[in-house]
Amino acid sequence: MSRKSRIDIFSHTAAEDISAVNYAATAILNKESGEVVVSVPMQSFEFQKALMQKYFNSDKFLNTKPFPKAKFKGKISNLKDINFQKEGVYHAMIDGEMTLKETTKAISEMGTITVKDGQIIIETKLKIVLADYKIAFEKGKPSTNIAKAFDVTMKIEY
Repeated sequence: MSRKSRIDIFSHTAAEDISAVNYAATAILNKESGEVVVSVPMQSFEFQKALMQKYFNSDKFLNTKPFPKAKFKGKISNLKDINFQKEGVYHAMIDGEMTLKETTKAISEMGTITVKDGQIIIETKLKIVLADYKIAFEKGKPSTNIAKAFDVTMKIEY
């Protein structure tokens, strides 16, 4: 189990870049089965501008009061290629389901697993398309100021 994580989100539009960081995720890795679970408290994202943070958590965007966590539950599909007992950098294919707000979607992402000095570090980068999670803006400022997708970078240390 790990509580040592960093999750960054970033999006770019002509109006402005939006970025935030979250250090509060909890993650579980089962080295024998390859199961990975990551739970992210959504209100723990820290934005550069308070207004961005307020909007991110609002009912018009991620509605974090009734949906306080995003969750990924999956498995390392190429577990046989990873030796948790030997130092090195391993490419990992992670397949699973991401739940954001009230929607769960299947995702598959490549990542790296670094084994060094008895520590395991999992890193991955993925793109979250907001419409896939029923978050869409048809008109008004949000439709031009908020990107249709966010880049998410995750680093978890076990």
